[in-house]
Amino acid sequence: MAVTSHLLRIRNHLKRLLNQAQRDKLAKFQALRFRGLQHVCHRLFVGSNLKMLAILNKTDKWGSHWYAQHYERHFAPLRHKRLNVLEIGIGGWKDPELGGGSLRMWRTYFPRSRVYGIDICDKRPHDEARIKTFMGSQVDEGFLDGVVKTIGRLDIVIDDGSHLNQHVLRTFELLFPRLSEDGLYVIEDTQTSYWSKYGGSSTELNGTNTTMGFLKTLTDGLNYEEFEKVRTRSSYYDQNIVAIHFYHSLVFLQKGRNQEGSSVNRDEALNFGAAP
Repeated sequence: MAVTSHLLRIRNHLKRLLNQAQRDKLAKFQALRFRGLQHVCHRLFVGSNLKMLAILNKTDKWGSHWYAQHYERHFAPLRHKRLNVLEIGIGGWKDPELGGGSLRMWRTYFPRSRVYGIDICDKRPHDEARIKTFMGSQVDEGFLDGVVKTIGRLDIVIDDGSHLNQHVLRTFELLFPRLSEDGLYVIEDTQTSYWSKYGGSSTELNGTNTTMGFLKTLTDGLNYEEFEKVRTRSSYYDQNIVAIHFYHSLVFLQKGRNQEGSSVNRDEALNFGAAP
């Protein structure tokens, strides 16, 4: 009798687990179906309005911040291209079900593109049509190498991750060289450059260990071919950044071959603009 009773308890327990698994599977299916219908409606009625998409998908890119207007300016010409978009930071902290709003926003805004997300926590519940997530650290070189190999080509990278200055700079160092030519690299929430708890400073504004301090050093490189005393060796960033756009707490870097040549002959540079 004791053995039979024990077996019955095991059977009932397994039955409860099976019922729960079926309910969870149904709930997941219903959630995916709802998000799919939501995506179709958003695409039909407000697909090109990034501000509205940010609100509907409950992201902080419009309202808490005012980023959507700048994203629209830079992304509108790319909207119907086939791109691979990678965003670092999915949101929702440790809860797998939370976050993912911006991934769905990008999926709708770029109707022919694939959207990828990186987070330190497991966010696989957000994987669906044209959206794939990866779990790992934004400063883990091996992990990022694996992500890039899986994606195949990086056209847009958006760093909305930890916002720690050290992490932002290391991620840029690792991923910007992997960005496709003419690709865009975006860094959000650069206000942490001035916050000490994120490794920033409000006094040492040009320190290259902060995001803004480092990015400011790249601006002269846009004109490296105009230096009177030509450097024997230009940097990778000098040769491969063609534009930097600074906004409130937001920076866009445009990749491309920065080899236009000098606007004047260097032999005549010292006399350029001189009176006859």
